[in-house]
Amino acid sequence: MNKNYFELIRPGINTTFQDEGRKNLYHIGITFSGAMDKRNYLIANKLVGNNLNAPVVEFAYQGPLLKYTGNEINFVITGDVSFIIRSKGKEIDGNCYEVYKLKNNDEVDILSTNKSIYGYFNISGEFKLESKWNSYSINTKAKIGPNNGNKFEKNQKIFISKIFSDLNKKKIEYINTKIENIRVIKGTNFDYFSEEGKKTFFGKDFTVSKLSDRMGMRLEGPKIENIVDTNIKSEGLIKGVIQVPPDGNPIIMLSDHGSIGGYPKIGTVISADYDKLVQLSSGSKIKFKEINLSDAETLFKLYEMETQNLLSQI
Repeated sequence: MNKNYFELIRPGINTTFQDEGRKNLYHIGITFSGAMDKRNYLIANKLVGNNLNAPVVEFAYQGPLLKYTGNEINFVITGDVSFIIRSKGKEIDGNCYEVYKLKNNDEVDILSTNKSIYGYFNISGEFKLESKWNSYSINTKAKIGPNNGNKFEKNQKIFISKIFSDLNKKKIEYINTKIENIRVIKGTNFDYFSEEGKKTFFGKDFTVSKLSDRMGMRLEGPKIENIVDTNIKSEGLIKGVIQVPPDGNPIIMLSDHGSIGGYPKIGTVISADYDKLVQLSSGSKIKFKEINLSDAETLFKLYEMETQNLLSQI
């Protein structure tokens, strides 16, 4: 029997395990999934000394209230998150990107994200999990991954198979910056839209609606005029692609998106902007900016370089 575990006194909103996701399975209808905010996910692993592709606990808006049972262990929370540590009758306000120790019967109360959506909780050890297609990511739409592909519920337990002996405390200074201009490259159906529709797409503000989740982000705003066909034969989709359904309001495909879709695609969000895109909460304003493919590749290389430089400081 495992003697080290967390009990979820409160499960939080959409609390799941995520890692870097599943690769090369689009041909059987399985998308990547994985952590929404890759940089915060990687930092969460590096700060507690884990393999960079190890699974972490991802939560949205409000995180879980976790009661710990077991031997001393380190934990960290990344993102823009408010949380409290309760230990022996005392409450400590926690700081993101700083490693803390947990002892038997301590609690971590992850209250909320701050003007963002996703946060990450991780430990200096290994969760007891079974992988599916070489990944520990949970896709609740497809019911794939640990916990039978479901988000966590009240009173469930998260067991720990191994605690690392190195319990040094680490921290970094990191600020989650916001983004309003989302850079995109033209989509495969860009010419389905009128010149006025294209001007609307690149010139007007859109608002993130409440109808957004790990599968997709729905936007509200001026209608984008389609002059060819509002439906097409279903084609393959990728993360970040922007579809425009008949109502003219764009939908951005996110990490748990369907593998095919039948709405025309006006553009694709560049990978370098994805982390910041997914952290935009409902009511946030978005403006799209067109760039070409070579610039998108350069920006992604810069994003990767910045991420590696950040990790090397830990």
